[in-house]
Amino acid sequence: MDRTPGIRPRPTLWRRLDAAARHCFPATATVVGMILSAAPFGLPGQAQILPAWVLACVFFWSLFRPAAMSPPVVFLIGVLADLLGQMPLGVSVVVLLAAHGLALRVRRVLPRQGFLVVWLVFVAVAAGASALEWVLLSALSLRLLPPIAVVFQFGLTAGLYPILAAVFIRAHRGLAAPEQA
Repeated sequence: MDRTPGIRPRPTLWRRLDAAARHCFPATATVVGMILSAAPFGLPGQAQILPAWVLACVFFWSLFRPAAMSPPVVFLIGVLADLLGQMPLGVSVVVLLAAHGLALRVRRVLPRQGFLVVWLVFVAVAAGASALEWVLLSALSLRLLPPIAVVFQFGLTAGLYPILAAVFIRAHRGLAAPEQA
């Protein structure tokens, strides 16, 4: 309950539904993007879009709307990512929860920095996430997997983030802004 002084509109059913929809936007957009990226469009490198999309979404929304991207939501998104990406169950969960935890640790300082600093931190997180995923997949398959797939995944994830962040920033300031409900 907001206790700051001021005049507020009555909390009608439509206002509450609007606030709930704005609160659910980050998770819903992440899941819709995951389903679209897993659809069989036949694009080259399409299989790598899913992990790039999910990591970018979880990092961005954990940084700027942590209440909407809580650990249970990240866990469920990770399970869905494993199922859609045909990964061993739990790999994406561990990677996404680690990225979520890192985003929460730096969220007091990082959003006040410029986009370049946020992107560089994301690049470091993407490198760590790609390495962690490679280690987990290698351990689960009981052999060292070729690292070229990890390098490609990292490059795609780091390169896709500025495009996705531009869209997310617009949504963060408008469509998903709970203070406008």
